[in-house]
Amino acid sequence: MQHKKITFAVSTLTAALLLAACGGASDNQPPMAVPLPQQPPTAEAPIFTDVSVHDPAVIKVADTYYVFGSHLAAAKSTDLQNWQKVADGVNAANPLFANVLAELAETFAWAETDTLWAADVIQLADGKFYMYYNACKGDSPRSALGVAVADNIEGPYVNKQILLKSGMWGEPSEDGQIYDARIHPNVVDPQAFFDQEGKLWLVYGSYSGGIFLLELDPQSGLTKPDQGYGKHLMGGNHSRIEGAYVLYSPHSHYYYLFVSFGGLDADGAYNIRVARASQPEGPYLDAMGNDMTQVKSDPALPLFDDRSIEPFAQKLLGNHLFMRETGEGGTGSGEGYVSPGHNSAFYDADNEQYFMFFHTRFPGLGEQHQLRVHEFFINKDGWPVVAPHRYAASAVPQAINAEQLAGNYKFINHGKAISATIVNSQQITLTADGRITGAVTGNWLFQPPADISLDLGPEQQYSGVVSTQWSEAARAFTITLTAQSAQGVSVWASKQP
Repeated sequence: MQHKKITFAVSTLTAALLLAACGGASDNQPPMAVPLPQQPPTAEAPIFTDVSVHDPAVIKVADTYYVFGSHLAAAKSTDLQNWQKVADGVNAANPLFANVLAELAETFAWAETDTLWAADVIQLADGKFYMYYNACKGDSPRSALGVAVADNIEGPYVNKQILLKSGMWGEPSEDGQIYDARIHPNVVDPQAFFDQEGKLWLVYGSYSGGIFLLELDPQSGLTKPDQGYGKHLMGGNHSRIEGAYVLYSPHSHYYYLFVSFGGLDADGAYNIRVARASQPEGPYLDAMGNDMTQVKSDPALPLFDDRSIEPFAQKLLGNHLFMRETGEGGTGSGEGYVSPGHNSAFYDADNEQYFMFFHTRFPGLGEQHQLRVHEFFINKDGWPVVAPHRYAASAVPQAINAEQLAGNYKFINHGKAISATIVNSQQITLTADGRITGAVTGNWLFQPPADISLDLGPEQQYSGVVSTQWSEAARAFTITLTAQSAQGVSVWASKQP
């Protein structure tokens, strides 16, 4: 079975464009907390404590989840719901290093910057924690990527060495060839992961020549020799693809390569996509069989052309808004995200649950952003489908039947566009006799315990999963469904209480 249970949540090249290409926040200042509009929670409602960590990479240590991100930010939680800031800001007082400015002086000098971009931390067999850090100049892909080591997850980390450099214009690069940003990577956004055979890998890259994969030595955490930049997996010609993260599923036996298409800013159209492979080196394919190594911008078109890459990979989520209806509690226009992206993912083997961690901006709140965690599932076709609402901890198993599924829903079609337009929810009804009426029409079929199929017309057949979650807009627990088509389109629906 590809998912364990249904749950009820309970209480408890211009400078600006190339800056985005480095995979970090949109300026060099530590991110601000977001004053999201919400009512005080009721006794029955989940309570959330939010933090701002841009580009969050997850690691679990004992019973605590940690996320590490850009600008040397980190936070922790034991329930994926209430977060505590651990560190923030690239300065001598950041507790993750004794003095990061001195420790990583060579990195800052090469990248000609005073900040750091998206970090990733992994624990190796020696029990130590290895932080893969990186810095980018901002108006070019002149970057450095290295590794630092600590005995404790919260530091202090001690620099080991720089592993890779990029942006050496007119000079030989890591593979011995003259650096060419159209085909060579920008060495940022690293993620280290073990495959099923125990091999250690590093996936990385942003814009420029795309996403690359290197094998690491599992004892030292360093790159194995004679690999250059490694194997090309996706992107090129400055296509806006970044934030790579690989997760293996023991249910589908696939490696999933998550990436973000578009730009990270509120008007940048960030959206999360995924492709899969049977081995970590690829090839990574979408459901139509397209090889991601061929997904890159058309060199004959202007820089950062999105239309070339838009049709490819499975789009999981983008800009959207579940509109608040008359009579629903809370303030504001509803519940939704702007430019959600740069995700990491985690599989909890004890509970057989999958989680996605990402940062997101919000409708009407500009560049302010927060961390979000959503559960996701593997549908019967072997593809991740993301729950429509944020995860609420301490879920209690509760079966759902076809009779409960019938009713009125808010419906989101994420489409395939790389667009800053916010997709507003529409009204649909799942009738008791298996029809779908309203803004979209078709048929639905429920297969217990959790699978659902939607037929909305030609090339609009969706395979998904139902669950019950807390809707912040409605201030209530509600049945939801998340589904995906072979064409890479994801749809969500949230039942109206």
